[in-house]
Amino acid sequence: MLVKLEGGRIIDPAHNRDAVGDLYLEDGRIVEKPDGREPDEVHDVSGKIVMAGAIDVHSHIAGSNVTLGRQLMPELPLLAAAEGQPVLPSPAAWGSYATGLRYAQMGYTTVIEPAMIPTHAIQAQTELASIPIIDVAGLVVLGNDDYTLNLLRKGDAKSDELKDYVAWTLAHSKAIGLKVINAGGSEAFKFNARTFDLDEQVPEYGVTSRGIVEAMQKVVADLGVPHPPHVHINNLGIAGNVDTAVATLKATQGRPIHMAHIQFYGYGKEGDKGFSSGAPRLMEAINKHKNATVDVGQVLFGQTITISGDILRQFDGRRAANPKKWIINQGEGNGTGLVPYKYKKKSFVNALQWAIGLEIFLLADDLWRVLFSTDHPNGALFTRYPEIFHLLMDKNERSRWFDALPEATRQVSTLGSISRELTLSELAIITRAAPAKLLGLIDRGHLAPGAIADVAVYTNRRDKTKMFSAADLVFKSGKLVVRKGDVVDVTWGRCYHVDPGFDSQIKRRVKAFYDTYYGADPSWFGVTEAVSDRPDRFATIRCAS
Repeated sequence: MLVKLEGGRIIDPAHNRDAVGDLYLEDGRIVEKPDGREPDEVHDVSGKIVMAGAIDVHSHIAGSNVTLGRQLMPELPLLAAAEGQPVLPSPAAWGSYATGLRYAQMGYTTVIEPAMIPTHAIQAQTELASIPIIDVAGLVVLGNDDYTLNLLRKGDAKSDELKDYVAWTLAHSKAIGLKVINAGGSEAFKFNARTFDLDEQVPEYGVTSRGIVEAMQKVVADLGVPHPPHVHINNLGIAGNVDTAVATLKATQGRPIHMAHIQFYGYGKEGDKGFSSGAPRLMEAINKHKNATVDVGQVLFGQTITISGDILRQFDGRRAANPKKWIINQGEGNGTGLVPYKYKKKSFVNALQWAIGLEIFLLADDLWRVLFSTDHPNGALFTRYPEIFHLLMDKNERSRWFDALPEATRQVSTLGSISRELTLSELAIITRAAPAKLLGLIDRGHLAPGAIADVAVYTNRRDKTKMFSAADLVFKSGKLVVRKGDVVDVTWGRCYHVDPGFDSQIKRRVKAFYDTYYGADPSWFGVTEAVSDRPDRFATIRCAS
């Protein structure tokens, strides 16, 4: 069926397009205007904004960590709704099924789960398969596991074994890329370390965080995986950690790296309270290091829960749990840390975190390398994205929020002096075009012929919160799934992954390792087509040769 979207303002920064025009969809793809054919279906979108479906590069939506979070905080939607946040007051409102529907209502069509534990990958992929409409992918976590650390200790990182092990793990879990969380820090936690910096050594292994990240950067590049290592760096949430972020950027030596939820590393030590915005210094470094991409991890005020494999930081953060309950689960590799948290507008620290995230966006020279995220649910629930879009695009709205912050916060933030307002094209970069490019998903994030027909249509409003909370129309792979903010058709997306290839000898080596230390066969944890009853569930992203 040929579908025509007629007369909309088409925003496609990947092709420098911002103009009124028509868009044609057929067989799940965007197509050229057909000669001599009348469309089977026409949607008059005159005066409306037409964008590619949005892509979330970092959102915790599935896996054992998320499942535990839902069990620990079933009341989260109720608490959020009580504060006026757009979340249905029901425990089911942040389950898998509701996740897909709510993302689609906002015009999102692809979401990346950023922290699959290798031995829990089946559970994560099964849960991802229960999320409707949106396409998904997962990043698998390595860097604190004994197999990797043993290879690094023996100096085998320069051999092909580490490369084969990473490739096997990616294929075994059907992941789209590699995640590294506080490299070496979670392992050091087992030896009672409570802080872990870039050049500290992991006890018993004699390797540093710097060495782990460098090794993973090289391996991922050698494998040709499109997405560079997705790194959660050391010293998250600590005053003065902007030094760590800058040092990590310098340590990359020009190799590609993606640094996750960078707002949580934008903290200086200046001021009477020993805590200040380090965003200007951080952005100076990010703007300089063209090899690096980041997502922001924006904070908003209200109730949430923090979910992380950085158990070293989560163990320390349990003291601030609100409500007073938490889970720390130390396991092989990174484990799990779950701590409920409420960001308060009158809190000096929380208010500054909010300001720092916005500063990062607004001080970026190149928005193709500064991607949108809240590290859902850590900084804010994904349902609140439209509020952040409003803040980025409307200085008056930003000033209204900023003026209500504590005076001490405003004194150590540069946000009040920034007049920049993001355009619709810039918003499309950070939520569509740039994430697609980063992930190697070349068939989305844009509206050129040949792209997958993931399209979101919005009424252009001054109130951007209202505009982006409910799309007028959303097409997923050419099917109309949302009309006037309501889901009208529940479809099922695909899961994207890489399969870079490896020497089959690694299977024997990993099996021997598991037999010796766990009494288990690694095949028990491998993801197969059986996790879903849909035969076309998985799709492979090509790696560079």
